Amino acid sequence: MPTINPYINFNGNAEEAFGFYRSVFGGEFAKIVRFKDLSSPEFQVPENEANKIMHIALPIGKNVLIANDVPERMGRVNENENRSKISVSAESREEADKLFNGLSAGGKIEVPIADSPWGSYFGMFRDKYGIEWTVDFDPKYNGQK
Repeated sequence: MPTINPYINFNGNAEEAFGFYRSVFGGEFAKIVRFKDLSSPEFQVPENEANKIMHIALPIGKNVLIANDVPERMGRVNENENRSKISVSAESREEADKLFNGLSAGGKIEVPIADSPWGSYFGMFRDKYGIEWTVDFDPKYNGQK
């Protein structure tokens, strides 16, 4: 069965954001490619963008969170627009609390984590990098009560 892997664009702080995400989820980066790694006569990279992230990947469970910094020549990402949310399905209430509290630190909580009307334990927030997340634990999908 296919997997879906979220891909996020940043305005030059992808590495910082992913260091934060790794501190919450754990694990190691599968790959980090900087723009300077691809520099060639055909693909010239301005010096001020050489160390920016062209591709970074953090495996989380069976999925991978992926991102890059958008080159300045392509314009800025509007960090206040409603980009798609990243939904994290936890395996327990405790894990949901840990992820919600860790990822929302310094951000803005939109829906505090609590029992939802549809039967799951759910919360929603925008992290300190402007990325929107939901954290959910649904006991009927995890064999727990």
